[in-house]
Amino acid sequence: MGAAVVGTGVTGTVTATNLGLKRADFVSNVDPKWCAGCGCYSVLRWLTGTFPGMNLPREKFAVISGIGCSSRTPYYVDTFGFHTVHGRAMTVATGLKITQPDLSVWVMTGDGDALSIGGNHFIHMIRRNPDIKVILFNNQIYGLTKGQASPTTAKGKKTKSTPFGSFDQPLRPLSMAIAAGATFAARVADTDGELMADILAQAAAHRGAAFVEVLLNCVIFNDGTFSHLTDKAVKNDTTVRLRDGAPLVFGAAKNQVVTIDGFRPRVETFEPGAALPTNALIHDVGVEDPSLAFLLSNMEHPELPVPVGVFRKVAAPVYDDNYAPRGGDLGKVLQGNEAWVENDLGEIKPAAR
Repeated sequence: MGAAVVGTGVTGTVTATNLGLKRADFVSNVDPKWCAGCGCYSVLRWLTGTFPGMNLPREKFAVISGIGCSSRTPYYVDTFGFHTVHGRAMTVATGLKITQPDLSVWVMTGDGDALSIGGNHFIHMIRRNPDIKVILFNNQIYGLTKGQASPTTAKGKKTKSTPFGSFDQPLRPLSMAIAAGATFAARVADTDGELMADILAQAAAHRGAAFVEVLLNCVIFNDGTFSHLTDKAVKNDTTVRLRDGAPLVFGAAKNQVVTIDGFRPRVETFEPGAALPTNALIHDVGVEDPSLAFLLSNMEHPELPVPVGVFRKVAAPVYDDNYAPRGGDLGKVLQGNEAWVENDLGEIKPAAR
């Protein structure tokens, strides 16, 4: 058996756990069927790099998905899995978790699967706070069905279903999750393996609904949609890494900081090494009030950097704790004498046995 040491780091290399499992043990023998260069490969890489560090045998994992490119993931991990129907991954995952509470349940979903047909289920799963981890692959397009506009597609984007440009205001997945009461909420780009490894490890350790939005590139139908946030030449000036208890300092020269003016975030420049403005915004992942996390999740104005990292991480009652194992005989219930029928007069009476 290996030592109880896990090393993820930038390369995602896992040495061993005290169960002796490595990343390769969680990779199935099914070749991934994604387009070359798709960001889905990155999520699979870091997901299977996270599992060994949880110190659980493979049969204690379940990966649940709906429909979409992201939803192929259960085939590519060597754990239990369920490829459900469109938009219903959250409900299946919740039912599984409350009936098999010892499982580590992970949902793989997309911006269309979770926020369109699955939008209602997404909101209510988050508010109930079951101990489930949700990774939402957000490529702002319907990729599997070949390039229609999704709920997160940018306004004005021309797609196969919006040839004159999308008129709709796009949904913000992270804002929706936080508004629904997510006890863990995070965002990361598919190109940032170091941050993704850190976020997935924190999500795995969190007890409750952990929501992670991955900004994911679709090389075929929406290539480059996040390039303004991921290209090395600009990302230091267009994104800000959230660190608990630290100011939101960013920029290639680390000389810009997000400040707060009432309820309005702004950007101020300061001399490196000099004192920060007194109204510099300080991040706090553990504050019970979700207002700060919600404000940060909506920072998408061109003059503001887009935050990445963990927005919120708080403790709250967990839904599955309400479902202690209960005995009972379903057959007796179905065949019992408490059955009722409606007669021709519309009267409800006990059924004859």
